[in-house]
Amino acid sequence: MSSSALLEPTPELSKALHQDVVEDQSSSSIINRLKSKNKELQTQSINTYKQFWEDSENNNEESRTTMYKTLTNTYYNLATDFYEYGWGESFHFSRRSVGETHRESTRRHEHLLFSSAQIKAGMKVLDVGCGVGGPARECIRFTGAHVTGLNNNDYQIQRANIYAAKYKQQDYSTFVKGDFMDMPFADNSFDAVYAIEATCHAPVLKGVYSQMYRVLKPGGYFAIYEWCLTDKFDATNELHRKLALDIEHGDGIAKLFGTDVALQAAKDAGFEIEVVSDIAHETTVGNEIPWYSYLDVGMIDFSGIQGFARSHIGRKFTSNAVKVLEKVGIAPEGTVKVQDVLTTAADSLVAGAKIEIFTPMYLIVGRKPLN
Repeated sequence: MSSSALLEPTPELSKALHQDVVEDQSSSSIINRLKSKNKELQTQSINTYKQFWEDSENNNEESRTTMYKTLTNTYYNLATDFYEYGWGESFHFSRRSVGETHRESTRRHEHLLFSSAQIKAGMKVLDVGCGVGGPARECIRFTGAHVTGLNNNDYQIQRANIYAAKYKQQDYSTFVKGDFMDMPFADNSFDAVYAIEATCHAPVLKGVYSQMYRVLKPGGYFAIYEWCLTDKFDATNELHRKLALDIEHGDGIAKLFGTDVALQAAKDAGFEIEVVSDIAHETTVGNEIPWYSYLDVGMIDFSGIQGFARSHIGRKFTSNAVKVLEKVGIAPEGTVKVQDVLTTAADSLVAGAKIEIFTPMYLIVGRKPLN
């Protein structure tokens, strides 16, 4: 295939692909979501994503980095429904304490970042790469701030607005379509900015961090959880390289960067760094259960439908169910491939975490100088 065969994500494509599902304000099942898709466009989107990773002229880092918007947008057009099914409204990991539910650990993880960003009631806050708005809604509940969510995926923006209406937060939140490498906001617009496992999709970290710096008011705080390769990653190690590529493939990432690159990018953007910590590998009281426990076959959790869906057995069950749905024509052709990509992502994330070459929560907190 050539690059001319790529299906470019547009608002019109999103509306045609997802059809009436965006109007559904209930927690509809994954089966109903898949049935509602435009099968032809779903298959074309799957084929577009495959080109970045399989036998094609676009299967290289340069193409993935140059066309990061197509790569990431196509990925989330395909994966968002599975994410909501397996993770709920907040698409990120968190460490867990014994006796703590997934939802409780998710909130605690978010609250730590909101506190680090010094977010308070009445502030104007920017959530960069907001997904379907789960963390933004929690920020509103926890701090009383007004949150603007920035996202380049039309479907997720629509989902975020549906949830905002459901939880009566329309007056406290705004969700904006835009590229975080070229944000559609004026300089010095926000009192605080944060990102949770989202800026890893940037082709250059300094680019997105510089945009966050630009729109932040002087004296305001920047706080992120970044996906990174750690200093234990060895580029000459074949296993390390394979796991990194599998994580990129399974999660729609053009290129993973090291923690050293992320920290230097934040400094180069202009931030005065106050906190730096790879909290994924901190063993502290209250964080006894690692962030990857839900994905690990040896640490199965059946707490509710999402706990089952995240587990190894649950993923096998979902995969087999999707195969049946695709075979009988209910799910679009290629849906099994999407599920396989997500399974590859889960397995490589666990493997990378266990040998400590990958972290999804490299915490950087910085401040924009007053002058």
